[in-house]
Amino acid sequence: MHACGAGALHRAVRAEQTIPHPADDGTSGADQAARRAVTVFPVLVLAAGAVGLAAPGAFEGWGTHVPYLLGVVMFCMGLTMTPLDFQGVVKRPWAVALGLVAHYVIMPGLGWLIAHGLGLSPQLAAGVILVGCAPSGTASNVVTYLARGDVALSVSVATVSTVLAPLVTPPLTLLLAGEYLPVDAGSMVTDILKTVLLPVLGGLAVRLLFGGYVDRVLGALPWLSALTVAAIVAIVVAGSAAAIKSAAALVFLAVFLHNGLGLALGYGAGKVARLGPPASRAMAFEVGMQNSGLAASLATAHFSPLAALPSAVFSVWHNVSGALVAAWMARRSPRPSGG
Repeated sequence: MHACGAGALHRAVRAEQTIPHPADDGTSGADQAARRAVTVFPVLVLAAGAVGLAAPGAFEGWGTHVPYLLGVVMFCMGLTMTPLDFQGVVKRPWAVALGLVAHYVIMPGLGWLIAHGLGLSPQLAAGVILVGCAPSGTASNVVTYLARGDVALSVSVATVSTVLAPLVTPPLTLLLAGEYLPVDAGSMVTDILKTVLLPVLGGLAVRLLFGGYVDRVLGALPWLSALTVAAIVAIVVAGSAAAIKSAAALVFLAVFLHNGLGLALGYGAGKVARLGPPASRAMAFEVGMQNSGLAASLATAHFSPLAALPSAVFSVWHNVSGALVAAWMARRSPRPSGG
């Protein structure tokens, strides 16, 4: 799921890549904003889930609003993008292609293996697999920055994986989750186009046409995205509140394994390809962190609220685990002095 602050930090992150740090004290403006993002966002989402669990009746009938809420998040993402986000694809097509292949092979495959290994019910199995088939979330950009990884590669992979989602996510879901539940891949393509690609392109167009005005509100966009994502989680949790008590432990185990193995295998893919430590760190987060907001929206629309539960849990946990892993990685390597 798209965490608060990711897109709005792109400009600060680009500056970090080209301007030497006066001191490696972790107190730069971009560092502080990124740390606030990965600290506040999981807390906010966890609180929203608790509200949905405690008062499910308050959200009755809200499930139909989830796609529109996701559209708001994706529009905010588009507003924070510039053509520079696509330059990395041209400069390093091999690394970006490797990131995309790793993302769309490792996470869907892990989702299928975990669903089988844990003997999940059809609804939960389809939900776990759908999370794996989703594109990267921009939270990965912030976490890569905190880990002192290759932010340019992270931004490129996240951007292209989102653009390709209408072509990749539905057929992968049909292939891997079709044995559990019926999957209307054609309808799923349409939904992703409407709730992801068109809002992102719309936001990008607005940024290109009215960049001066958008720059004035960039600071508010992360919080708008965070609140919107929190609303999605509250709705999803409320829709499956009755089943959460019996399934919560199993779902968390599935999410823990999915995310943890994704981070490890993503990093391993970068190491095997000899991309270097910074790029390998970016690969870890681009593989292990997902746009679980999209997965929740698709699960709610095409399966059931229970199938969206893994997405809601993933949205909280992958930000927590990402921040922890990033802190560990940052301590193991000095920040580059520039370039």
